[in-house]
Amino acid sequence: MTQHRTQILVAVGLVLLAIWGLHHAVGVNTVLVLGVIIPSVILHELAHGVTALAFGDDTAKVAGRLTLNPIRHVDPVGTLILPGLMALSGLGAFGYAKPVPVNPARMRNPRNHSLVVSLAGPATNIVLALLSVLALRFARPAGTAEQVHLALTYGFNLLGIVDRLLFLLGFLNVSLAVLNLLPIPPLDGSAVVERMLPARAWPTWLTIRRYAMPALIVVFLLDSSRLQAIFTPAERLWANLLGS
Repeated sequence: MTQHRTQILVAVGLVLLAIWGLHHAVGVNTVLVLGVIIPSVILHELAHGVTALAFGDDTAKVAGRLTLNPIRHVDPVGTLILPGLMALSGLGAFGYAKPVPVNPARMRNPRNHSLVVSLAGPATNIVLALLSVLALRFARPAGTAEQVHLALTYGFNLLGIVDRLLFLLGFLNVSLAVLNLLPIPPLDGSAVVERMLPARAWPTWLTIRRYAMPALIVVFLLDSSRLQAIFTPAERLWANLLGS
């Protein structure tokens, strides 16, 4: 029954995306964004599973989630239906991949190791962002890094395809890292709060966890500028690494 329901949700999501595609021209930038965001999210989730496996938890491996196959990481609602509905409504873009399953009880040191597993995802995004800096500063023609830095002000459409791709690799992964480090359940940063909480605070925390993600989505829909104020300092730091 669950598999059948999942297939229905996937089908609905694909229909929504097809409708969106019929009404919007898919430009080069859209392709580049998808070409960066999909593997970045997959590597983020893989990092959780691989780190958990290193600490003794093979849950993700047994579930077949330690793979680069994007289909294995698709959440029908978060990856297809929610982004499709938002695109159709002109509300921007918001979505998420299927979390990699982990079982802290199977780790050698559950409290400490589960924290490291949670932070492995954002750490992967930070590494990808730093790789974009190295590529732009040393692997591309002289002056490319400075051009990309200026593109933050004047628009990155002035850049060539390869430079635009590297720009997105850094910019989007900085945003992913910052988003996932927010101390809001079920985002990865909430693991830091959970590690520090005394036992008596857990009932309240569990109640907060139940409503945190819907509240975050509502904030994103109603006033994304509040989140942008959090992203901007990290994005500026990444840009300064290019222009320094």
